[in-house]
Amino acid sequence: MKQLSDIGLVGLAVMGENLILNMASKGYTVTAYNRTTDKVDNFLAGRAQGKTIRGAHSIEELVASLAKPRKIMLMVKAGQPVDDFIEQLIPHLEAGDIIIDGGNTHFPDTDRRTAYLESKGLLFIGTGVSGGEEGALIGPSIMPGGSPAAWPFVKEIFQGISAKVDDGSPCCDWVGEGGAGHFVKMVHNGIEYGDMQLICEAYQIMKDLLGMSADEMHQVFADWNEGELNSYLVEITRDILGYKENGEPLVDKILDTAGQKGTGKWTGVIALDLGIPLTLISEAVFARCLSAQKEERVAASKVISGPTVKFEGDKKAFINDIRNALFASKIISYAQGYLLMREAGKEYGWHLNYGGIALMWRGGCIIRSSFLGKIKDAFDKNPELSNLLLDDYFKDTVQAAQAGWRRVTAAAIVNGIPAPSITSALNYFDGYRTARLPANLLQAQRDYFGAHTYERTDKPRGEFFHTNWTGRGGNTSSSTYNV
Repeated sequence: MKQLSDIGLVGLAVMGENLILNMASKGYTVTAYNRTTDKVDNFLAGRAQGKTIRGAHSIEELVASLAKPRKIMLMVKAGQPVDDFIEQLIPHLEAGDIIIDGGNTHFPDTDRRTAYLESKGLLFIGTGVSGGEEGALIGPSIMPGGSPAAWPFVKEIFQGISAKVDDGSPCCDWVGEGGAGHFVKMVHNGIEYGDMQLICEAYQIMKDLLGMSADEMHQVFADWNEGELNSYLVEITRDILGYKENGEPLVDKILDTAGQKGTGKWTGVIALDLGIPLTLISEAVFARCLSAQKEERVAASKVISGPTVKFEGDKKAFINDIRNALFASKIISYAQGYLLMREAGKEYGWHLNYGGIALMWRGGCIIRSSFLGKIKDAFDKNPELSNLLLDDYFKDTVQAAQAGWRRVTAAAIVNGIPAPSITSALNYFDGYRTARLPANLLQAQRDYFGAHTYERTDKPRGEFFHTNWTGRGGNTSSSTYNV
């Protein structure tokens, strides 16, 4: 073991432990520290035994064990605990030392911490780490941002422990300044919410409309995972549907109330702030909120009736329609996520590599899929691509899928089966491809009741007009505000 460790890590929950074991397996020497020091001793006597891992029982001991510039990664609960550990570390660090936050932190906090630590001569990295417990151990997707000067010192370690794609490229690269890394991780999580909800809607349509068993759906998802829908989430859905407890599908025994940790909500809120129509992911967040109202839904189901569910047609053909609806909706989810990242880059001055982000997501992370290679190809061909739907591959794929997508959406609505994300994805697609939306009437309404003004089709853009609609309103117009 080296005399001084390459990196220190604070926080010995499962993600922290697994990252340390990952680093040690790649030849790095790591110092482990936890506020509850018994965890350090138990880790060293257990999973870390015989590996290039040492323990520290105090902040002072942790810092003293590290090679300069010192690199300390925090894997603690987001929020105040991160700030508390930063304040404990600062007195013991020297100029150029690096603090890394690897938790699910909201990106404005990373912006604030980067500026704060740089003002003290220290460097800060806020990095998204995706892949769950298994990814942390064998290779996650890592999305670092913060102080650019810190990247050369952690690049080898981060890219060494990250997942690799087929050609050996690491699923980790520098994302951008300030909170860019945590922003991209937030969008990743938002897309994850969307992907999971889309899969759940496909599952419910097959279960409630087609009357399919868990075994039948297990086979469908197994088949889908061999084609263009190949992905981690489709793969685990296949496994979940095939898992039995006492001979019966376990999935049928799980209560239908979903939890969330907030990253999907953050994604929706910032989309509203930036004026980006992130409709699918927002619906996925709201679907979780609705699921949490279990008792109220059960009571409502006893007094509110819907249509009788009835399917007439070719079951095999309709399953293929569901596949098309799922794939087309998935494309919409990523298109909206990339729109959000592009607008954030403009708003916050980040220089984001959109193709590189797709590459980082191709392995190790929860939304990893073969589909992401097509996104990288799209941005390699056109780095200024404004919307994935304008790339030839995605445009042709969605157009080819839309007939089945529409049949699935119509069948869900007619039969009263909720499919909020699939439906909102189709609505976005139809809105985006419509040259003239009814917002002309909306602007007239706003001008009528609030003198908010409007632009005209027969005048240049940027000229605003107000009409005295009633003859009593006068000619004074309101100020305008655009997100």
